[in-house]
Amino acid sequence: MTGPSENGPAGFGPQVAGPPVAGPLGGHGFTVPVLKLGDILLVTLQGELHDGMAEQLQQDITERVAHTRVTGVVIDISGVDIVDSFLGRVLAEIAAGAGLLAARTVLAGMRPAVAITLVELGLTLPGLRTALDVERAMELLTAGEPQDEGSP
Repeated sequence: MTGPSENGPAGFGPQVAGPPVAGPLGGHGFTVPVLKLGDILLVTLQGELHDGMAEQLQQDITERVAHTRVTGVVIDISGVDIVDSFLGRVLAEIAAGAGLLAARTVLAGMRPAVAITLVELGLTLPGLRTALDVERAMELLTAGEPQDEGSP
């Protein structure tokens, strides 16, 4: 075996969950890698996300949660310098959409300046749990917490 692939056995190494999320912005390429680690999608955001890219990301993550039937999503924002009110709302909506599809969402790697900005903007990010880093986010999702209370 030369490396992890989408056809590899479930739970063995990272698998690419479809093509990377991509969206054009004024002729510039934009790619967000999405890895499937067992039953969890890992989404790593880097740089600045403009409004159109954030909306496309929301749609793509929701579709991938439904397609791959994962139970958790980790959104790593350690590479993001600015989270404005729009991106904050989109992140909360990603969590809400994933929750409706029986997947929990954890936001990982928030910088102190980003946390301060979100508090100043009055954004509580409902439905989003936070973790200091990706490792702790993965631990939160694999800790065996009960899923949705409405499930039989």
